[in-house]
This record gives sequence, C-alpha cells and structure tokens, in this order.
Amino acid sequence: MRVVFFGSPPTALPALNALLSAGHEITLVITQPDKPAGRGKKLTPPAVKVFAEDHKLPYLQPEKIRRDDKILEAIKEAKPELNIVVAYGQIIPGPIIYLPPLKSLNIHFSLLPKYRGAAPVQWAILNGERFTGVTIFQLTEKMDEGPILAQELVPILPRENAHELETRLSHIGARLLLKTLENIHLLEPKEQDHSLATYAPKLSKELGRIDWQQPAEVVDRKVRAFYGWPGAFTFLEDQRLEIISGLVTQGLMPEAEAGEVVQIDKSGIYVCCGQRTFYLIEKVKPEGKKEMSAYSFSLGGKARVGTILG
Repeated sequence: MRVVFFGSPPTALPALNALLSAGHEITLVITQPDKPAGRGKKLTPPAVKVFAEDHKLPYLQPEKIRRDDKILEAIKEAKPELNIVVAYGQIIPGPIIYLPPLKSLNIHFSLLPKYRGAAPVQWAILNGERFTGVTIFQLTEKMDEGPILAQELVPILPRENAHELETRLSHIGARLLLKTLENIHLLEPKEQDHSLATYAPKLSKELGRIDWQQPAEVVDRKVRAFYGWPGAFTFLEDQRLEIISGLVTQGLMPEAEAGEVVQIDKSGIYVCCGQRTFYLIEKVKPEGKKEMSAYSFSLGGKARVGTILG
C-alpha cells in the first residue's frame, strides 16, 4: 500500500519501521521542523527525520502545515492510498486528511474516547489508571473523535513511568496497525460514544511541582507520569530538584510534617507526605547537573534529616 506517514518523536518509529518491513511503500514522510534541544539549544532533528534520511525516504518539515499549500500539492504528487499519523504534533487540515482513497488513520495511545488529546499516557498514569491501551481510528478534523477501527487493552505496570509505557504502547500500536491494514476493507468503523470522552491536555512545566501535602501514592504517580517532560520537581534551599524515580514506602517513621526528610540511607531520601505516608526518593537531577542517586546527592550536605522540601 502506498502511504504518506506523519510522525515526529521516537514513539512514531515502530509504526514507520513496521510499515516498511511489511512491504508498504512510504511515498512521503511529513515531520516536525528541527528544534533547539539540550543545554546548548542546538538545532536537533526529530527522530522520524533521522529515520527517513537513514532509509532514503523523501520527507518534508512544514512549520505550520495548516498554512502551507505546498504540502498538499506534495502529498498529491506522492499519490498515497492512505495517510498514517503517529504523534505528528500538528493539527492536520481536512484537505490532507480526506485526500487519499482510504483517507487517514491515527494511532492514539489510549482507549478512546478516554484521554483524547496531547498527553494520554501521562494523564492515565497521573490519574491512577490500571489499564490503558492503543486505538486506531479514522482521523477527522475534530480532535481524536473519529470512528474506531481497532483497539487493544494494555495493563499499566506498577512502577512503569510515562517513557516506558509510551515506548511499550508504540510497539503494540505498530503490530495493531499492520493487522488493521491487512483487514482494512473488512473492518466496520465504530463511532465513539462522545458522552464517555475524557481529555488529556498538553502538559506545562508548573504541573510537575510536587505538593508534599498529598499522599505518597499521588506523589509517586506524578513522578512516573512526568518523567522526561515536564519532570516532577520540588525545591531545596531555592534550588529546583527534579525527582527522577522513587516509590511509596512502608514502615515505622518518626512524627514529621509534609515535605520533611525523615531518613537517609543508601536506598535514598525518605520524605513524609500527606496522611502520614512516606515516599522514598531514589534518583534526582539537581538544577544544572546530571542525574544521580538520591543518596549521592545527600552527601553534598544540603539534604539532611529534618530538611523541609518544597
């Protein structure tokens, strides 16, 4: 099948690679522009662009696809039977969505109509869901509202962070996509029940701030959900301290207030949370420094028993 592929981050690569491996013809790749990244703000290409160059696939990087008439013409020249969209990162206009004979399919990392939007994996973890999944649906001009062709239920593992879960879902989605394409002329699209819709809006940096008044389980979900971006963080002596990993811990602990360090050992830094629960910080990333174990960080002397975080 002739396909125009839309995608940008590493989570789009399993689907793109699966399509090529299965013998589908990628006639054009549409991906995001290069963007500044890292401490040096060096222009960095999206993962899909790198893949396209490595596999000698033609690609385009429109700044604003909705305002770029040349993209529509380029897609017409590519003559796709189908567009496939995986984490592209821009709203695709109707003339492009409906251009191919089989229109456009989107792989979404949730069980639609739950968690429509930009950050379904993060919000599923944050809200304490035990299950999520992958949905393949027909793209429309309304956000994640198109008819469903296939879904797969996926359990969220107890200590899984957003990066790990999203990576796992991307491979499950790639397999489900190939199965869907094999049967695409037999599948009956199923309309979503819009009354059951929930939303997963784009994340902001401030959302990552930890409130130690909340129970340790809530703190743990935030750390796992916001791993990578925007990061779960607290403050120690006015220094931003990102929490990379940790876990809810049990055991006898002294009386303490929320945010107070109650114990430090080689496992990490134990912090009192709301409802007299306790969270063990295992790894941290101090502002301007690399990741390190919480115990190594404590040896610098800033985090001590009795220190108040936040």
